Amino acid sequence: MSDLRGTLTANRPLADLTWLRVGGPAALFYQPADREDLRAFLAGLDPARAVFPMGVGSNLIVRDGGLRAAVIRLGRGFNGIAVEGSRVRAGAAALDAHVARRAAEAGRDLTFLRTIPGSIGGAVAMNAGCYGSYVSDHLVEVTLVHRTGAVEVVPASELGLAYRSSALPRGSVLVEAVFETGAGDPEALAARMDEQLAKRDATQPVKDRTAGSTFRNPAGFSSTGRADDTHDLKAWKLITEAGMKGARRGGAQMSEKHANFLVNTGGATAADLEALGESVRKRVFQTSGLSLDWEVMRVGEPAPR
Repeated sequence: MSDLRGTLTANRPLADLTWLRVGGPAALFYQPADREDLRAFLAGLDPARAVFPMGVGSNLIVRDGGLRAAVIRLGRGFNGIAVEGSRVRAGAAALDAHVARRAAEAGRDLTFLRTIPGSIGGAVAMNAGCYGSYVSDHLVEVTLVHRTGAVEVVPASELGLAYRSSALPRGSVLVEAVFETGAGDPEALAARMDEQLAKRDATQPVKDRTAGSTFRNPAGFSSTGRADDTHDLKAWKLITEAGMKGARRGGAQMSEKHANFLVNTGGATAADLEALGESVRKRVFQTSGLSLDWEVMRVGEPAPR
């Protein structure tokens, strides 16, 4: 694999690449130069080596023992954004907020992406959404580079998109997504995004080390932002009613501002964060009979004993 043009690093620490700032190293860490370089890397990789595509780490806990996989992190060669009529084509590394703003400037409405942390690859993988809109409402197709190095364009209808989940093929790397958008006045779209940002900043701990919402809502949908929104089966309400808002373990805490946000207050390990999350799940089940499912992705091995 000496002809690769990207950057390959062995035992690369991952904590500084996640929003929660925890986790051990990746056995292999590759930053491909472009799509052809990614194809060459995957095709030449030992088939026994697992592959883990990593975005900007906004929805991720890497366990303290790290990942034995080859971690792929897409960068500058994969962050293009193009408006093509009513469609927006975005590289997987493009930030959700950037895509929303670029679309709005061109009079196209992807405003729901503005407050979603992370990049387009992760947004597709998690069928991200807020205010009643989801990636699945707009996604047309994605381009994947498979484990063999083969490239395939896959319609959105074949991705199994559901609430906070998808059925992307294991080991494949999403490199591009195409969205269908509605039209809107650029100034009105910008104003809507400003309003959404203000609402988010008032209700979420955006200045803390978090990974966004920790658990999926048992209701099966995200907050709509409308006056008729119901909260009975929202994770934050169940956590609060279980007395776990503000709960701590080591440097980990359930936010006092928004009970469904897990926070690294300083010095937390991945084990602290995951253990606190499991304590919350246990307590919520005891008090409500409902099981909270993790929304934050947890990967890797625990620290050696």
